[in-house]
Amino acid sequence: MNRKLCFIAVLGAAVAFSSCSKKLGQFKSDYFSVNPNPLEVVGEKVPATVTARVPQKFFVKNAEVTVTPYLVFNGTEVASQSYSFQGEKVRGNNPVISYENGGTVTIPVGYVYQPEMNQSVLELAFTVNQGSKQYVLPRVQVATGVVSTAALATAATVDPAIAPDKFQRVINEKYAADIMFLINRANIRAGQLKTNAMDELRKEILETSGNASRELKEINVNSYASPEGPEAWNTELAQDREKNTVNYIEKQLKKDNITEFGELTKHFTAEDWEGFKELVSKSNIQDKDLILSVLSMYKDPEQREKGIRNLSNVFEVLAEEILPQLRYSRITASIDVIGKSDAEIQELFKTNPKALSIDEILYCATLTDNDAERLKIYDTAARIYPNDYRTWNNLGVVQYETGDYKAAQANFQKALSLNANCAEAKMNMGLISVLDKDLTKANQYFGQAAGADGLNDALGIYYLKMGDNASAARAFGDSKTNNAALAQILTKDYSKAKNTLAAISKPDATTYYLMAVLGARTNNESMVTSNLKKAVSLDPSMAKLAAEDLEFANFNVSSIK
Repeated sequence: MNRKLCFIAVLGAAVAFSSCSKKLGQFKSDYFSVNPNPLEVVGEKVPATVTARVPQKFFVKNAEVTVTPYLVFNGTEVASQSYSFQGEKVRGNNPVISYENGGTVTIPVGYVYQPEMNQSVLELAFTVNQGSKQYVLPRVQVATGVVSTAALATAATVDPAIAPDKFQRVINEKYAADIMFLINRANIRAGQLKTNAMDELRKEILETSGNASRELKEINVNSYASPEGPEAWNTELAQDREKNTVNYIEKQLKKDNITEFGELTKHFTAEDWEGFKELVSKSNIQDKDLILSVLSMYKDPEQREKGIRNLSNVFEVLAEEILPQLRYSRITASIDVIGKSDAEIQELFKTNPKALSIDEILYCATLTDNDAERLKIYDTAARIYPNDYRTWNNLGVVQYETGDYKAAQANFQKALSLNANCAEAKMNMGLISVLDKDLTKANQYFGQAAGADGLNDALGIYYLKMGDNASAARAFGDSKTNNAALAQILTKDYSKAKNTLAAISKPDATTYYLMAVLGARTNNESMVTSNLKKAVSLDPSMAKLAAEDLEFANFNVSSIK
């Protein structure tokens, strides 16, 4: 080999050896980008993606780099999962960075959110393994701060589900009795006025007279003729039965000195084919399917009757078993039973709660907005009616709303022990699970709570905590709550969020704080300051929160107190 070629070979080997043996240079912040920057809370976590773009002739061929992302805040730091990549000469399964061409790698980052993270920096630490040596490169800062707006979502403000009472101030009851007639007759036989049903009907009507808790709203008479014979004759017969029945009622009301009976209404049916069809359907007549087919075949009454009579082998049975049941007048009394007034219920609760039904006590709790009074009412209900699951669930509801979550959970569980299918208690246990950050269990409870009032809001907070903001916004729908507005802000539906916040019936500090966030996101400075002042006036701690909130980084909010 000539001297020139030898020199070139030696020089190439030296360069190759040099590129492998020299230490890795210091990483620069310019090599990295972070999405998002600043970081943002999503659900209960702070996720991000760091993209490293390593330049040409930087990454030595025998180096393996392990990157550990640290979120540094308040004198402490939290590490995300480490991520490694390597040079071309390293045996391993990590992404490879070319010495000649450089390369790009992405590093996933994730932390469980803590409020102190709002004022933080994201740093990357580098540990290099090169041959038998290991050394550490200086850290690089790649992002600053965490936008924590999503962390304002809270299950504490979701209304837990009340198991409803069944109290009705006015209950309408209907009492009926039939007067049966002989074939082709319209006169009322004495025996028909002495049946048990007629005695009971008269008794109920008499009890309304002078009784403030009962009101006779209406007496109705429906008279019928069976559908055999000429239609004109049956029409006259049904009318006569109606007339005679109404006359009897009017005389009896007068005799019993009942003058307040609402309205006396009447109606007659000349040929009761519907009644005939129903009775045949429920009978054990051997050829009833044939009879029903004749009814469906003909719409004209005369053809129907002719077709039925042609069934000579069954018409005798019909005449004996079915047709007599269609010759009657039905008298129906509609009576309103009027329950206790609100004042009566409240007074009885104070003096003798045992005199109230369970539904009256549960209803009593709806007559006050005072939490202490509601707590007392539901506690009393649970003592008097301990086997009614609603008492325990509703007691837990008030405890939940007043922040006593441990007691609330115990009572929701008690409700479920009495009724394992109680949708309200299932939903409420789901809310407890959200507060405990057990979203898997929350999902199970909510999945079993179909029909519970307020379930959509509960699902909304679940989705927010899962970081699924779009599903949260859909679940909340048109709900007018802070959580609903937050979901709309996070999905950038600012117009709807503004309308939602404006429609909240009892705005609190969070309501105004969210309105200030809207102002910041739409670059409306007056909206920011005016609403932050309202928020701080209701909750002074909001001043510190706003001062550290990156939502307001472009606004001077430090003076708001």
